[in-house]
Amino acid sequence: MDQHTDSGQDPVETTSGNHAGHLVQGVSMEQNGYLLQEVAAPGTIGEAGELSLTITGPDGAPVTEFDTSHEKDAHLIVVRTDGTGYRHVHPVLDEAGRWSLPWQWEAAGTYRVYADVVPAGAGKNLTLTRTVDVAGAFTPSTPEVTVTDEVDGFQVSVEGDLSAGSASDLTISVTRDGQPVTTLEPYLGAYGHLVALRAGDLAYLHVHPEGAEPVAGEVSGPDVEFATTAPTPGRYYLYFDFQVDGQVHTAQFTLDTTGAADTRTSADATSEGHGEH
Repeated sequence: MDQHTDSGQDPVETTSGNHAGHLVQGVSMEQNGYLLQEVAAPGTIGEAGELSLTITGPDGAPVTEFDTSHEKDAHLIVVRTDGTGYRHVHPVLDEAGRWSLPWQWEAAGTYRVYADVVPAGAGKNLTLTRTVDVAGAFTPSTPEVTVTDEVDGFQVSVEGDLSAGSASDLTISVTRDGQPVTTLEPYLGAYGHLVALRAGDLAYLHVHPEGAEPVAGEVSGPDVEFATTAPTPGRYYLYFDFQVDGQVHTAQFTLDTTGAADTRTSADATSEGHGEH
C-alpha cells in the first residue's frame, strides 16, 4: 500500500517525549525549502469567489512544474479545524505557478488548507498547510467516536483498530438498501481514498488501499482494505472517498487509537529509513 508519510523530515515526538518514528505531514507551511504562500479565499459565508495559492521553491521562485500523483498534479484538502466541512478537490495551475478553483464557504470558522503535491525534481510528496478564517458566528463541533456513516443513500462502515505506533488494518464496507455495493469504480487510481487527520493539530495521513492498482473499467466492492499507522495515541478523523456511477461520495468516521505508542529512539527509527511506513 502507499501511504503519504515520506516527508524527509525528522521523526516527530510523541506527547510523552519519546520518538514515535512515524512521520506526519500537514503541520507546517514549509517543507524541504518549499513554502506555501498565503492562501487567498472569500472571507465570508456565501461569498462567491476563488480559492488560490502559490508554492515557492528553495530558490524563492514560484514552482510551475509538478509531477502527477494519483492521476492529479495537486490534491487540495480543506477542512474546518473541528474536523467538519471536509473537501478534497483539484485546482488548476497557471503559467505563473498559481493554483486556483472557484470557491464558496458554507459555514464560518477557521479552516485548514492542505496542498498535497510533488514538485518536479523534488522526488518526494509534500503536504504544506495554512489556515484560512471565514467570518461569522459558529459553534465548534465535537465529533464523537463513530464507525458508521450514511451519505447519499449509501451506508458506509469501518472495522478494525487504529493502532498508535504500529501498522493496523482497517476495512471499509459500502452497502445500499442493505445490499453490498460491488460497483465501486476506480477513482484517482484506486477503489477508495482514505485521509486521516489527528485531532488537535490536524496532522495529515494519506493512505491508500492494499492490493494492485485497479484496471480502468473494472469495479470492486463492497470492501476496501487499508493498512495505516497512527503516529501517536489519540483521536483521528477519517474521510473515505469512493466513486459509484461516476459520482464521488465522502464518508466520515472518528476513531480513537488502541495500544501504546512506539517508544523507539529517533536513531532506531532513522535506521529503518524514512519512507517505510
